[in-house]
Amino acid sequence: MNDRQGVVLIVDDDSMLREALAQRIESSGHSAKGFSSANEFLDSGCYLNPGCVLLDVRLPDVDGFEAYRQLRAAGSIAPVIFISGFADVQTSVRAMKEGAFDFLTKPIAEPALFTAIDRALELDLIQRQQQFEENELRARVDSLTAREYDVFRLVLEGRLNKQIARDLGISEKTVKVHRGRVMTKLQAKRVAQLVHIGARLGYLR
Repeated sequence: MNDRQGVVLIVDDDSMLREALAQRIESSGHSAKGFSSANEFLDSGCYLNPGCVLLDVRLPDVDGFEAYRQLRAAGSIAPVIFISGFADVQTSVRAMKEGAFDFLTKPIAEPALFTAIDRALELDLIQRQQQFEENELRARVDSLTAREYDVFRLVLEGRLNKQIARDLGISEKTVKVHRGRVMTKLQAKRVAQLVHIGARLGYLR
């Protein structure tokens, strides 16, 4: 494991535990970075880079759940593993409902820790690849002219060329021209591929 595959960010106000976790994580081949408070962590911006987060539920400034919400509001997709020394069923259930990737109770057993981290980093890689692909698709859609975009959306609705022509007040021949340009710009050879792109970008409900 190397930095390109993600850094494990540890947010815990217990310096001894934080350092111990960092040493254990680094000894397993991962990279780790620690933070003593939620605000220090949130101010760092590290969470926007590849990796995952070990986030203590109880922190001196902002509790872990609020830190998690701010993390997501800032645009981070990093999987978050909540950790707590005061775990109960209610807390763990709340963590999972908030969207946590996992929940570990202190003291954390190494097998559980390493398994959770490996799975979280793997998910992060998958999510970032998906995000990259979606950004590429959005860029292609953004390259469409206003009329091409209208044709694209009507094709997604299952409209035929003659129906699109009537809806837009243009000739069927013109619709075919715009449709061909849409296919070229979106790098689609079949209508099914256009539908797939529309689904990936949330145009289909």
